[in-house]
Amino acid sequence: MRKIYLVGILFLYSLSVFATHNRAGEITYTHVSNLTYEFIVVTYTYSLSPADRPTLDIDWGDNTSSTLTRFQKTPLPNYINLNIYKGTHTFSGQGNFKVSVEDPNRNGGVINIPNSINVPFYIETILNISPFIGPDNSPILLNPPIDNGCIGFPFYHNAGAYDVDGDSLAYELVACRGENGNFIQGFSYPVASQSFSIDPITGTISWINPTIQGEYNVAFLIKEYRNGFLIGSITRDMQITIGSCNNNPPIIQNINDTCITVGDTLSFLVKATDIDNDVITLRATGGPIVLPNNPVNFPQPTTGVGYVQSTFSWIPICNQVQLQPYQVVFKAKDNGSPINLVDIKTTFIKVIAPAPKNLIATPQGNHIKLIWDSEECSNNTGYDIYRHNGYIGYLPNNCETGVPPWTGYVKIGSTTDTTFIDDNNGYGLIHGPSYCYMVVATFPDGAQSYPSLESCASLIKDVPVITNISVDTTSSTVGENTVIWSMPVDLDSVQTPGPFKYLIYHNTTGINSPMSLIDSLPSLYDTIYISQDVNTQDNTHFYKIELINNTPGNRFVVGETQISSSVFISAQGHANRVELSWNEFVPWSNYQYVVYRQNTSGAFDSIGVTTTQNYIDSGLVNGADYCYKIKSLGEYTAPGFSRPLVNWSQEECATPIDDEPPCAPILEVSTNCQIIENILTWNNPNNSCSNDVVAYNLYFTPSLQNDYSVIYSPSSPLDTSYLHNNIESVVGCYYVTSIDSFSNESFASNLVCVDLDSCQLYHLPNVFTPNGDGYNDKFIPFPYDFVKEVRMTIFNRWGSVVFKTEDPDILWEGKDMNSHKDCSEGVYFYICDVYEYRLEGLKIRTLTGSVSLYR
Repeated sequence: MRKIYLVGILFLYSLSVFATHNRAGEITYTHVSNLTYEFIVVTYTYSLSPADRPTLDIDWGDNTSSTLTRFQKTPLPNYINLNIYKGTHTFSGQGNFKVSVEDPNRNGGVINIPNSINVPFYIETILNISPFIGPDNSPILLNPPIDNGCIGFPFYHNAGAYDVDGDSLAYELVACRGENGNFIQGFSYPVASQSFSIDPITGTISWINPTIQGEYNVAFLIKEYRNGFLIGSITRDMQITIGSCNNNPPIIQNINDTCITVGDTLSFLVKATDIDNDVITLRATGGPIVLPNNPVNFPQPTTGVGYVQSTFSWIPICNQVQLQPYQVVFKAKDNGSPINLVDIKTTFIKVIAPAPKNLIATPQGNHIKLIWDSEECSNNTGYDIYRHNGYIGYLPNNCETGVPPWTGYVKIGSTTDTTFIDDNNGYGLIHGPSYCYMVVATFPDGAQSYPSLESCASLIKDVPVITNISVDTTSSTVGENTVIWSMPVDLDSVQTPGPFKYLIYHNTTGINSPMSLIDSLPSLYDTIYISQDVNTQDNTHFYKIELINNTPGNRFVVGETQISSSVFISAQGHANRVELSWNEFVPWSNYQYVVYRQNTSGAFDSIGVTTTQNYIDSGLVNGADYCYKIKSLGEYTAPGFSRPLVNWSQEECATPIDDEPPCAPILEVSTNCQIIENILTWNNPNNSCSNDVVAYNLYFTPSLQNDYSVIYSPSSPLDTSYLHNNIESVVGCYYVTSIDSFSNESFASNLVCVDLDSCQLYHLPNVFTPNGDGYNDKFIPFPYDFVKEVRMTIFNRWGSVVFKTEDPDILWEGKDMNSHKDCSEGVYFYICDVYEYRLEGLKIRTLTGSVSLYR
């Protein structure tokens, strides 16, 4: 038997040795077409282990799996094999897919993974297939996941992740995973004298400083974002070997983040030094270095004794413009023995398209035409146009693309052409302001070029300009408006010789609705029109004037005014006040409004001035009628227009009525549990807040499950108390409301609830003496309140039931319920379910304990 046991141990040991191999790895993917992706699984294994893996199973995350064949096996120093597996998979549809690989064992002796030789190795990658995202390729990891460090010296590592789609990457440490993708029990991050962390932006792992020799495994998540949304992730599991050495790492001089315009040259020196005068090898990884077209010029590896430098040089081209900056990771490694130490520095480089050139703004009627040169980068998707009233002389800072909001410029449109008509979304621009513009080229991933230089223009007065729409008469049938416009003064007599005609258009439905031709005027100097027999009482009126060159055989529209409206006022009556509001749609700027109210003789008096479109007329009598109209004062900032432009609204009436609830009272409750009553008192809001409270409603519910109902409605504001008695329990909730003379009810007062805890809770003594002396002869509770019943069971020390009752008073005389004989002296145990009236309803509270019986 002992021999069989020994053979079993040796067999298990041989399996462990055979299986000990996985060190590190990750899964990446490339989009092939439609729902088809190519996946690459990279693993690093212990080369001395006989557990070779020419194939590897992969779970596609869609309830299917495959066996991948190894594409490449490369021996590396320190007993490491690099294994690359490839496979193509077509998914059945859209969704999130967790693509994973699990292999039976890691290599043995990993310090921060208990019994690592028997712990499975697991890696996963999340792929999101969605039409809202589009095709996606995972980041490429350019630096291997095997690295070394020394006790007492900083350790740095960067995966050198590069996303070919220009997506944004973020990094996060996670625990290593084992069987079925579960986090490994007992896993811990490596012990550090100061810290172990990962930079969420650059992805650099910093271990400051290792304290124990040996092999460690750590995992980190590389999250991929597009347009602010998480679209996928890669989990890399890597191995770090820490040894003992007496060596200082090299140091790379700081390298600043920067940007470069397409066609310009970016050039800077990368320098590293080593105080031990070791041989330094300088290398770099990153997107700009592996780009298939026009990559960076950076001679590498470059070596030097104690000092090394290499020039980084790049002239980016248009198809390298992207929203996210490119990351370059520089790594300096010494030749120290037995372990080479390193320093890592990262830099971000943003490639920016040049600004559109030669922007020209030209006024044409009520709009401005913009034209500019075609963007140098033809891979742009179009242009965004920004406008501002007035020139600010903006010049972007280095790396500042687009038009920042702080400039006051507002995006007004986009186009794929190199011309744009700014007609203010069809409403037309106004005369006076200097309109300034900048144009920005846009690219497929959201990248923007530098903005163009500002170009400004003002409208010339070669079209009629509307100045007045004023209500003269308020009526639903015979209302009257006066419409006035300013004639054009900059007409080209050659292009537009005349004679001229004005066409007057009108509607009451708004600026986006069709307009009807209602009249015409034959003279260029005839610029006043009276619009009669219209409903000014209920409608806002919109007008537009069109100028026609009426030359026989050469009739055409010269231009038109903007659509403009009358001022329309609304009035709403409330408690002792009328709230006025009004609106208008006009091209000029109204800077002041005068409010008029009709007096008892029928004339209108000015009662206030405001710069906003609302006004409150207070201190009025409820039930009386009040009528109002508004006078607006405005202007054009351009010369050649009269000031101020005065326009009147229609007349509008309203009646103040009290439709607002009064203030709520403040409620207090005093409880008397002995006689079962609650005394409720509240304040009179007329003394502090309201002024017309005439009554109250007192609401009550006996439990939180019931609805509230009115239990008292005093009809005097001085009646502010109530005695709630003749009730089964004091438990319940109350609130009170106040009622004003217009029957408006206030919001609820503060809610006051009385629960059983306000009274004597049911509890039991721990001793009684049933000896017939008339004192303490029965086991009874202390005084209590509001208990409906109990379920009491009393046991002797052997667990036999000696007494039961549902009477809350219990009244046990110390006799056995079966034999009716006196129970012996001693300790008895009880379980008592107490049914109490509480806010939640009838609730059970269980009491357990003991009582001592003495005679």
